Parts: sequence; structure tokens; C-alpha cells
Amino acid sequence: MIIWLNGTFGAGKTTTAKELTALLPEARLFDAEQVGYMLRHVLDSVPVKNFQDWPPWRSLVVETAAQVLDYLGGTLVVVQSVLVEGYWAEIRDGLRRAGIPVHHFVLHADREVMVRRIEADDSLESGGARQWRLDHLAAYEGARAWLGREGEVVDTTRVGAPEAARLIASRVS
Repeated sequence: MIIWLNGTFGAGKTTTAKELTALLPEARLFDAEQVGYMLRHVLDSVPVKNFQDWPPWRSLVVETAAQVLDYLGGTLVVVQSVLVEGYWAEIRDGLRRAGIPVHHFVLHADREVMVRRIEADDSLESGGARQWRLDHLAAYEGARAWLGREGEVVDTTRVGAPEAARLIASRVS
């Protein structure tokens, strides 16, 4: 099984995922971004704004998740913002073809709360990373309609990661 945590950058997906993996037996965190980092050195001559724009990233996320689950079993908790509906459909359909049940959750917080969280995040190594997250809020807002159709929205405006993780765990049990 895969539990996919989607939402805008800085919404708390990784923090919630860590809480969630502690709650679920045999659950492991799978950061699909690592697949993009792996491809970067090979595909860096193909200019893209986001490694999700590389078709191999999308198919390799599916294949890697399927291989890991075949090898280890259990549950993969995937943290990855996918804000392009066609990309999500490609990943979702690939996982379904592989026979992997997918539970898709969208972590959401009001825009003002997101801006406050991003600006207060001292873990961001540079102002560029902070600005990058702020710049992607509009893309998330543009994707909210289809995200709400495709996933279960968990409003984290007033709920912390432990509570969000417990809610998600109860939905997949």
C-alpha cells in the first residue's frame, strides 16, 4: 500500500510522514524527490523547471515504489507535491497497474498560515529556497480543485503533524 502525502511545499508533508510511519507497522518513508536527484546528473542537459517534467521521473517513481514494496512489503509513505494533474494521473495509473493500493491525502493550510510557516522555517538553507516555496503557492492554489477530487484533504491550518498523522492512520486502517 502507498499513502501519498501531497500539498504545497512547506505544508508539513515530511513532518506528518515521520509521525505517520511511527504509527503504522512496517511503514517506511519514500521521498520521491530522491528519484529526481538521481536523474539530475543524467538529464541535466534537458532543461526543465521541475524534475517532475522529465517523463522518466514519473515512471521511475512508480517502478521504484513497486520494486521496494515487492522487496520489503509493508507500506510506503510518499511525500511529494504533485501539482500537475496529468503527472498525478500518470503516477496514480501506473501504481494501479502495478496492483498497489494508493491512498492520496492532500495536506492543506490557509494561505496566510502557509506564508507564516514558510517565512518562519529556519531549516531553509537560503532565502532562495524560501522564495521558491512562496512562489509555488499560486500553483498549489490553481491545483486545489483537482487535488480535492483526487485526494482526501486534511486541513492542517489548526492541526499539527501528530494530529494529521493520527487522522490519516485512522483513514487507512
